[in-house]
Amino acid sequence: MNTTRELNFAYKVRHALNENIDALPATTTQKLASARKLALSRKKKDSALHALVTGRLVAGHVGSFFNEPLSWLARMGLAVPLIVLAVGLTSIYQYEQQRRISDTAEMDAEVLSDELPLSAYLDHGFNAYLDSRGE
Repeated sequence: MNTTRELNFAYKVRHALNENIDALPATTTQKLASARKLALSRKKKDSALHALVTGRLVAGHVGSFFNEPLSWLARMGLAVPLIVLAVGLTSIYQYEQQRRISDTAEMDAEVLSDELPLSAYLDHGFNAYLDSRGE
């Protein structure tokens, strides 16, 4: 909570200084510049952990793609399920196509091996007769 207040205060001070930068005396700007240098010299150095996390957050960096084996394995871990899904869907589609072809061929064989002429199947009266008999 205190850090939020400190940040808000720092932003307000910076905004006020930026608005009146031209009206400040030269001695004040020199004092501000030296205070800034002192503050930057006292600033904590970035830890190695912070640098490691920052480096890994950059997505899509081609150079680190081949250098980091875990990153490569993670990408393959995403690609393999997608490939398996595509192969599975393609297999299901092929199976359904073959089943439909075999069903149509079986129906054609039954119609052709029947003793009725093909014109009987085109007659609407005959279809109504078959529906009334329950066949």
